[in-house]
Amino acid sequence: MQSSIATRLDELAGWRGDVDRAVTVLARYLTDHDLVDEPQAAALAALRERLSSDRLVLAFVAEFSRGKSELINAIFFAGAGRRVLPATPGRTTMCPVELFHAAGTPPRLSLLPIETRLRGLSLSDLRKRDETWQHVPLEIDNPEALARALQAVTRTQRVSVETATALGLWCAEQPEDNPPQAADGTVEIPAWRHALINYPHPLLRRGLVVIDTPGLNAIGAEPELTLGLLPSAHATVFVLAADTGVTKSDLAIWREHLGGAALERFAVLNKIDALYDPLASADEVQAQIRSQREKVADTLGLPPERVFALSARDGLAARVAGSAGSLQRSNLGELEDALSTGLLPRQRELLAGDAIAVVEHVRQVASRRIADKRRHLAEQLLELRGLRGKSGGKVRLMLQRVDAEQAEFERCIARLQAVRSVQQRQLKAALARIANPVLRAEVSAMQSALGAKPFNLGGKAAFVTLCTRLKGALVAAQQQADEIREMLDASFMQLNADFGFALARQPAPELERFTRELDLIDHNYSHYLGLLQAWRMASPGFMEQFRRMLLSKLRVVFESASSELELWSRTASNQIDQQLGDRRRTFKQRREALQRIQSAAGELEQRIAEVESQDEQLLGLQRLLDARAGDVLARARAPMPAPQAPPAQPEALQDTA
Repeated sequence: MQSSIATRLDELAGWRGDVDRAVTVLARYLTDHDLVDEPQAAALAALRERLSSDRLVLAFVAEFSRGKSELINAIFFAGAGRRVLPATPGRTTMCPVELFHAAGTPPRLSLLPIETRLRGLSLSDLRKRDETWQHVPLEIDNPEALARALQAVTRTQRVSVETATALGLWCAEQPEDNPPQAADGTVEIPAWRHALINYPHPLLRRGLVVIDTPGLNAIGAEPELTLGLLPSAHATVFVLAADTGVTKSDLAIWREHLGGAALERFAVLNKIDALYDPLASADEVQAQIRSQREKVADTLGLPPERVFALSARDGLAARVAGSAGSLQRSNLGELEDALSTGLLPRQRELLAGDAIAVVEHVRQVASRRIADKRRHLAEQLLELRGLRGKSGGKVRLMLQRVDAEQAEFERCIARLQAVRSVQQRQLKAALARIANPVLRAEVSAMQSALGAKPFNLGGKAAFVTLCTRLKGALVAAQQQADEIREMLDASFMQLNADFGFALARQPAPELERFTRELDLIDHNYSHYLGLLQAWRMASPGFMEQFRRMLLSKLRVVFESASSELELWSRTASNQIDQQLGDRRRTFKQRREALQRIQSAAGELEQRIAEVESQDEQLLGLQRLLDARAGDVLARARAPMPAPQAPPAQPEALQDTA
């Protein structure tokens, strides 16, 4: 029996493929018939990229020994016939692990030594430096060898307290979080900072990314994990032990790292098999489980339906053995159903919204271009039909009129150049407000304000000031963009009236969404700058790593805003260029037609027939455009199939993929 999340991922992958193929057909059609310009082509290419490579990130977070790795094994790797990720009693996974599939890269385990923390480089920086990682090839067809290779994530090493402190893994002021100290004064710490598992599992091939995060210390010690990976996850599964409920360290993880309402959050009470009591009835055991679920939901502030009680070990054993009854008793399917019905439809909804918005805009622009061409043809037809029965002198007068109209039209060039000059000057001013030098200067000012004691009470205030100033820069850029839009609207209206253009108004880009992204960064980073993290930030290299990561995150926001402004400006310029070129071609065609009519008596009716035929072709282009775009929209809007009820007597369990 295939798990419900695997089934839903199959459906999502199939839907994405259908929409991608329809978008490909539409893009090829528009290109073949010269109905798309650079911004629209770029938007279609970006949509295709997202449809083909969009990832669904699922993070599993827990303190040590909660059975999190076993849960991942049960959901994703039961098809191997054994445990793949280490899941023995005690501490197993010692560092954050990311499971994904990267086509073109061989299956391998990539391990980042813990010592790289001393260099002050963020994980995103180190991902680009292959030489800093240790790579272990994975034998995907040999489950035993695969499991042995993945045991590397459990490796530890013993270091002095001074080294552990420098690495951010020891704090004298918080002894309850420190690892035990041996008789020789050393402490045990993870050997690795991060692990990447590139594995061609069917679910990972479909875009699923699984993040396995062990322990409060591991989460807090890695700012990029706390401020990057976890907030970007589409859903977080918080794993607890059913017999203990929410412990103090569990609650610390929840409050410090998972309490944000922006995340799709699920809680799992694992190891319910430990609650089975031979001296208690089945009803009493179930009542105890229900009580634990209610307490956990109340403590974490979650709806009770987001808290699941299950046994990952029993679920894995049931899938390996092919026992449907045991799988049902493990309650594993309830969590899978919740993830598949609550998470994947939302992902599809977001992708569908993007596809619909892009295709509707592209169709609108292409339709406007077709309509403009038909308007020019209608003017030609009216002109040509007026020549029926007229003398050669009338044709000469018409030629003179065409020449005069073209000369008059070319006078618009000076106006267009003036409009473009003002547009470029205002765009440059808008971009200057959110340029990289401004961003670097603001971050440097924050760092200077922090001074020699960066994490006193003024540290958080300096960061809040930074965010306020950056939001102000975005607001100023938005105001400048609104001024450009007002100028273009007035200019387009005058050009349409004076020279017969059909220039459409261009709504200004909405930079408010980038302000919302800054709000999210402000919230997450301000929380991280709290007193609980002060001792970590004081360690060598940690502040530099934090600064690099913050600057990288902010740069993405500001460069995206700049790109949107530039694309919007280019769209307005391309509209002018396209209509200018079309009008010049129209004048040329009219002149050539009149010259042929002047030299041959039979040319008039032939030319009228040609223009009528061209108009019919444009009508056909519009019908095909509507059909191609309509196909994409229909596929994007297709409802997601309802979940299939499991059969009454299921067959032997199959591979979860």
